[in-house]
Amino acid sequence: MPLSKIAGIGYYVPKNVFTNNDLTKFMDTSDEWIQERTGIQERRYAHRTEETTTTMGVAAATIAIERAGITPQDIDFIVFATLSPDYYFPGCGVLLQRAMKMKEIGALDVRNQCSGFVYALSVADQFIKTGMYKNILVVGSEKHSFGLDFSTRGRNISVIFGDGAGAVVLQPTTKDGQGILSTHLHSDGDSAEILAMYNPGTHANHWTADKVADFDTAEMGKMFMSHNMIDHAQNFPNMDGPAVFKKAIVKFPEVIMEALAANGLQTSDINLLIPHQANLRIAQFVQQKLKLSDNQVYNNIQKYGNTTAASVPIALCEAWELGKVKEGDLVCLAAFGSGFTWASALLRW
Repeated sequence: MPLSKIAGIGYYVPKNVFTNNDLTKFMDTSDEWIQERTGIQERRYAHRTEETTTTMGVAAATIAIERAGITPQDIDFIVFATLSPDYYFPGCGVLLQRAMKMKEIGALDVRNQCSGFVYALSVADQFIKTGMYKNILVVGSEKHSFGLDFSTRGRNISVIFGDGAGAVVLQPTTKDGQGILSTHLHSDGDSAEILAMYNPGTHANHWTADKVADFDTAEMGKMFMSHNMIDHAQNFPNMDGPAVFKKAIVKFPEVIMEALAANGLQTSDINLLIPHQANLRIAQFVQQKLKLSDNQVYNNIQKYGNTTAASVPIALCEAWELGKVKEGDLVCLAAFGSGFTWASALLRW
């Protein structure tokens, strides 16, 4: 059975840079406050009308496909991970397929938020291993800036997130020791609501003050989106930061060690760990707990903020472009986020 290799990789971030000081124009915050809690110094925001989650995905995919030495017509399956799609439906996968004028191939959308790219990579890996597809495009893309509360009320969340996209092309490889060695996926929905965007949704306003009778069709539309939701800022993401932090610093190291154990390896064997760029403090805690050196971990949240499903491919691509990932290197990808979901992938470059 062949393994899957990353044959091409690319990323895209918008030109519009927003520093921490820029955010002080909209909310009561400071550069010191943000850096102390998150490690973030700046982030990128997409153009309000000219850039979408899909267009950024296309930009990253174009680079990845070119580096793989193929054309969009050679892609035979798409896996697109995002929590910020262009539309409520359809998903971004088909929009990318249309934009890149690909054949009438399958397109799968993955909604695993911060773990989205690693989940998507795992799905694509299975298709390659079974021989069903030969050139799979895996994309992680996010346009958070369009749906954040840029006020003091929403600062705990809004200062964290940025926009961007990353993509890889997966192909089969028979080269000894090369490729994705294993992937590991987990979830625990017990605390799903402490990191969630409740509205709009089909939960019948469980998270709003609106109460209507069952099957009252005149009021059903208000249950999906209402003035009450907007007036009470219920259409923005919700997060209990400390609770997420406590869970992440446990599950991050666990899933990394699981990947190493499955392959008979140790932390000293890792050439580079690419953690999901959720919070620099989380990454530093994981690094310390696993006793990894600075050269074994790559972080770029300082420049881009948390780009959710895009953060792992962006960081991986940037590290590769900087020469920090070389042929034969053991690379570990790991992520933790809303759901909760967490995942890891171990690969030999």
